[in-house]
Amino acid sequence: MIKLYVPADYQPRAELWFAEVSAQIQKQIPKARVEHIGASSIPGCLSKGDLDILVAVDHVEDHIASIEELGFRIKSESLRTPDLCPFEIINPERDIGIQLIRSGSEFEFFITFRDALREDPCLCARYNEIKMQAHTLPMDEYRAEKSKFIEEVLAAAR
Repeated sequence: MIKLYVPADYQPRAELWFAEVSAQIQKQIPKARVEHIGASSIPGCLSKGDLDILVAVDHVEDHIASIEELGFRIKSESLRTPDLCPFEIINPERDIGIQLIRSGSEFEFFITFRDALREDPCLCARYNEIKMQAHTLPMDEYRAEKSKFIEEVLAAAR
């Protein structure tokens, strides 16, 4: 079963983590665009209590070592392409993921989805309902249920 947190129980912590980590990223990669994405970036959204950060750069491969130097490792079980390299933090006390993407790539969808839910509280409420209905499922099934909704939102945004 996946534990879900209400915004008041995790968003303040996620904001602090984002401020800290984004400053470190900007110091390492000054030209990067750093965005707070995921549930912790959406007011009113339920979450597993993690923080997701998008780092957009011109060339992904050129910046992998910079992210690793901040204490993150490549997430080997996740999709990886020349335009996307996902990372997770090595520190077990913080659940932080970084999506290192090429600026202008299809992976900008992380921002499109975030913005759609920020702009429409009804979409956020539906997302929360899906999470509540799926939180007892195994993680892969939970993600599959969320993915259906995410695809629907992205299709409507196109």
